[in-house]
Amino acid sequence: MSDQVTQLLEIPKEFLRDGTQFINRSDKREFLQISRAVGIGFIVMGTIGYVVKIIHIPINNILVGAA
Repeated sequence: MSDQVTQLLEIPKEFLRDGTQFINRSDKREFLQISRAVGIGFIVMGTIGYVVKIIHIPINNILVGAA
């Protein structure tokens, strides 16, 4: 049981260690470029999901009928 707990607690520690290594190795320009790319990805995927939800649900209700 304690082995499982230590493995579970190791995950956030490893994540923080990897994150600090990334920040220390990259310069400010590279970090901002990657952050911008991730932000744009979030916006694009959110927009696609929103559009699909707006279009798909009403069409699905029309085709299948409201239950």
